[in-house]
Order: sequence, then structure tokens, then C-alpha cells
Amino acid sequence: MPTSKETLRANILDLVRQYHDEAFKPEPFEPGRSEVPYSGRVFGQEEIVNLVDSSLDFWLTAGTWAERFERSFASFFGLRHALLTNSGSSANLLAISALTSPKLGHKRINPGDEVITTAAGFPTTLNPILQNGLTPVFVDVEIPGYNADLSQLERALSDKTRAVFFAHTLGNVFDAQKVREFADERGLWFIEDCCDAVGSRLHGKLVGTFGDLATTSFYPAHHITMGEGGCVLTNNSKLGKIVKSYRDWGRDCWCSPGANNTCKKRFDWQLGEMPRGYDHKYTYSHIGYNLKITDMQAAIGVAQLERLPGFVTARRKNFDMLKEGLKDLEDLLILPEPAANSEPSWFGFPLMIREKAPISRERLIRKLEARKIATRVLFGGNLTRQPAYAGTRYRVAVDLDRSDEVMNRLFWVGLYPGLDKQRIEYMIDSLHQAARE
Repeated sequence: MPTSKETLRANILDLVRQYHDEAFKPEPFEPGRSEVPYSGRVFGQEEIVNLVDSSLDFWLTAGTWAERFERSFASFFGLRHALLTNSGSSANLLAISALTSPKLGHKRINPGDEVITTAAGFPTTLNPILQNGLTPVFVDVEIPGYNADLSQLERALSDKTRAVFFAHTLGNVFDAQKVREFADERGLWFIEDCCDAVGSRLHGKLVGTFGDLATTSFYPAHHITMGEGGCVLTNNSKLGKIVKSYRDWGRDCWCSPGANNTCKKRFDWQLGEMPRGYDHKYTYSHIGYNLKITDMQAAIGVAQLERLPGFVTARRKNFDMLKEGLKDLEDLLILPEPAANSEPSWFGFPLMIREKAPISRERLIRKLEARKIATRVLFGGNLTRQPAYAGTRYRVAVDLDRSDEVMNRLFWVGLYPGLDKQRIEYMIDSLHQAARE
């Protein structure tokens, strides 16, 4: 009697569990020989089982797993809409692009309008502003939080300002409530880049819930992973529909893949100069993209989301261990400080060499890297100095002196959940040796 497909599937998934336990056994830590990464994926049987389970359906685009993740992720934040996309960078592109939609009427952002942002950070917070023909207006960062200096908002404001777009740097939070009030008083849009800050809180509220739109990333270095992936969050149903349109080729139709008549009037629309009754699935209201994710990636995310509370706890614990262990180096290093009234879900542990310290950043990180401890600088540093932006149009609200300091003297080390007490203590010992030699 032939074996049923359900039995075969169950057998396959059982073998996957066995494979995980054999292939991904933890290796003992050997100081000086084992790598101490700045970040990485942390996973178990469930992620691989979900990945294989979803692949057996051979549904190669977004489907039921993606819808399940979107519902759960939106629920985690207490928001109405979570729209998966193929990266955090694409999430930022979709968030800015959505604000240029003609469906927003007089609130639409137009080419030449200004968006206030920070100069020190990751390029893909800045790039969508330029890619949409908008003008970034840079404010400096504050030290030792490395977020936007909000005291400069008024100086950045002009009659062309239409939005504020800030990232929560390395999981530390800026005062999103203050920015929300600033934006509301002036009729501006507010976007939170939470790609490094999933699980961070301000005044007890999750960041990502203050902005009109928020973005997250699921790259392997981030708080949860799908390999590649990102998400746009919003409580505004109109914005949610617009983001979905830009993500899905720019079409006006909001059917999920495989669905055909969600609006119940597929052949009854008349939009633009199209003939009445033209198939709504092929009517386009935006100049969009195809930035969807696959169901296989979303299936991994479903398992990862279950781990998120534990990941956040581990990141905070590792931060506290590093902070306590490095206190006696404060004559050489500026240690990070969380924002007031916040509970960061730290992405990394930033360290700035004091201006008159007898050691350079380059010398220190070379010593750490030689001990197999991975380091990173704060992404692009002062982005106005990057070759990519030579000749681009932007405005600087104030001198970017602290962004230059960050570019020249800051680095960070990891504290992700894959780092245990033994590895954290090794980092502390290594930083002492490297800094005092």
C-alpha cells in the first residue's frame, strides 16, 4: 500500500529535526580561537522545520505563512498593519514612497520637499529620500546615545519640510514621543526606522508605534531573522493600502497572491483613463516595485517571533554585563547610555575613544580582531562625506561635528543572544588588555 503524502511529510519533518540536532551542535568556546561575532542568527529545530514544511507546498511567493507572520507581528506591536517586504532597506523605500502617493491629496510629499534626518547612520535610511527626489536635511547626533539631537529640529525646519525620518541607533531609542508631538504640531509625517530596535520601548511603549509608519529588518544580524526580509508597520489603513500597492507592482488591487476578487467588484472599476470594467488586478495607481517576500522566509520568521521576548532579555543582559565590566575603562572609552524612560533592545554595544586617550580606534579594533572579536563602525559614519553622496542635493541644518566624531572615534561590539557569559567575559578581558597595552 503506497505511503500517504501526510505520512511522508511527517517523516521528512522528523528527519529535519534529527538533522538539526546533528548538524548544529553547539561548539565549545576556545578563547583566541573561536570567533566572537558582532551578531548572528540564533535558531532551533522549529525554524528549519517551518522552512522545509513551507517548501513542500512549493508556494514560491508570499502566501499563508506570510499572512500568518504579518498578523502576529502586527499584534506584537498592537498595530493594524504589518506588510512584509524583502529587506529592511526595501521597507524604508516603501515607507518614503508611500508618502509620495497622489492618494494622500494635499498631504502628499512632492519632489523638492524636505525630510529631516540624521547624518550619522546607515545609508538606506537616507537613500529613499534621495531616490524619491526629496531633499534630506541633516541634524547632528548626540553622544553617548548616538541618536538625532532633537534640540536641532527647529533649526532644521523650513517651509518645505514635510516629514521626519529617524532611526533608533543600535537599539537605543530617540525620544519618539517628542518627535511625534513636533510632527503633529506642524502637520508633518513621522517615520521610525526600527531596523536595529525591535523590542525597544519608550515610556513602556514599543518603538515603532509612535510614527505614522515604522520599518524593521530581518537580516541575519538583526533581532529576528528570515535571512533577508523586512516589514513596514502602520496603524493607518490608508497608508497600509498604499504601501501594499507600492510593494506589489504599484497595482490598485489589494488581493493577496492567488486571490482574485477581494474587493467584490473586480470588473466594475473605472480609474484614470482606463475603460470601465478593466481588470482591477491589472490597474496601476502607483509607479511601484515587486518587493514581496517568499513564504519560506516568512515561515522562518513565524518561529523566530516566538523567540523574540527571550532575545530581547538576552540582549539587555549582555549589555548590562559589558557595561559593568568596562566601567573602569571610562577614562579611555565613552560607554553608551540608554535614553531617558527607555528600555532598549540593544543591537550592539557602542564604544567611543575619548579624544585625548593614548590609543586610536584603529589600533584598538585591530587588537580585538586579532583575538577573533568582531567589531563594526557606526555604519556609514557622517554620510555627507561618503563618495556616494558627492553632488547630491541636501541641506545641513547645523555643523555635523559630532557625526564626524562618531565617524572617527566610535566602534561597536556584539551582544546578541548567541553570546554567552563566557564570551562576554572574554570580550571584557580583551578590551582591558587592548586598551591598557
